Amino acid sequence: MKRTVTVLGTLLLSSRAFALVPPDYQDPPSDFRAEIEAGLQINTGNTESTSFNGRTKLVYDTRKAKQEAVIKGYFASDSEKTTAEKYELQLQSNYKISPGYVFGRGDFSWDQFGSYTHQSTMSVGYGFDAIKSYKTKLSLEIGPGYRYNQPIDSIDDPNPEAKSDVILRTAAKFEQRLHEYTSFGADLTGEIGEENTTVTLDMGLKSILFQDWAFKIGVNVRYTEVVPAGSEQTDTTTTFNLLYTFQ
Repeated sequence: MKRTVTVLGTLLLSSRAFALVPPDYQDPPSDFRAEIEAGLQINTGNTESTSFNGRTKLVYDTRKAKQEAVIKGYFASDSEKTTAEKYELQLQSNYKISPGYVFGRGDFSWDQFGSYTHQSTMSVGYGFDAIKSYKTKLSLEIGPGYRYNQPIDSIDDPNPEAKSDVILRTAAKFEQRLHEYTSFGADLTGEIGEENTTVTLDMGLKSILFQDWAFKIGVNVRYTEVVPAGSEQTDTTTTFNLLYTFQ
């Protein structure tokens, strides 16, 4: 008799637990999403060098607006000196209308060894989703802006003057889900000004390893039409990172 009561009690409690929390229950989607990625390389022996890069992306997406912030950092050194040090901050605020959205954006970079040690761009404009499906997304943006550049010191010009320019900014943001665990993304941005023109291509291939962890290969190519004497027009950065996503 006691065994029967025990079995019935267990079944009753189990049924109540399933009623309170169904087996297929999932947490409701969150308006907040974040990505954190980092890569580290250390070489010893015949070659001694260290390199590190990190990136954090924060997104707060609601029915009426979307806020996005991206922070990037690059650092490299050998046994004698620092060979690369760069930091980037990107901020964008979208206000959703029908169709599309209007945005305000700020891009800031500090590069100790770049052709321009400090660059700032402020822009506003209009964007819309040209393609939006489960596998493919394509957003297009256009709008005016203002750019400030501080050239690096050189032998020919040890105290260069800062350059400022009114620009037209255009951007295309593409995402493609290759299959369930792999996706590809590419952002192409052009800043056209009377004094200078820049084109930036930022690509990434992400493959999920398990749960919220993924491996990501990234390539960033930036072309600057007018650079100080002795500087290259094209800068390329390639990264191999672990990425963690949470929301």
